[in-house]
Amino acid sequence: MILAATLMSFAALAAHHGSAEDEVRAAAEAFNTAYATNDIEGYFGLYADDAVVFFYGARQSMSAYHEEWSAMMDAGGGVEVNEMSDLVIQMMPGGEVAIATSFVKNRTRSPDGEVSTVNAFETDVWQKVDGEWKIVNLHYSEIAADE
Repeated sequence: MILAATLMSFAALAAHHGSAEDEVRAAAEAFNTAYATNDIEGYFGLYADDAVVFFYGARQSMSAYHEEWSAMMDAGGGVEVNEMSDLVIQMMPGGEVAIATSFVKNRTRSPDGEVSTVNAFETDVWQKVDGEWKIVNLHYSEIAADE
């Protein structure tokens, strides 16, 4: 009987863990879709207000990043492809924080029509904030073409 109760407890924990993981997976996919479709507010709406982001070798200010990205879109630039693959989600104890890692293949067009294609590795730290999953930290590193 004790063994059955213990196994049922583990099953309940696994079900709860799976549910939170499914929520993070859905949020990560929504984040990627918003970016890939140039949905500026949908994309930035998935960041926490105080998120820390690291792109191109340096921390970036969220407000400056939002302004820069919006200006690029307004001038005719945008994302043409943003394919996420090999998404791995690790739930932290308590189920309120998760780390999501993935590979990304990105093709972006500048306002003058120049197209750049890069492969990258991205790490997102998600936290449940006021009942919604938000990115609190993002680290994006390009992968050299010869790797």
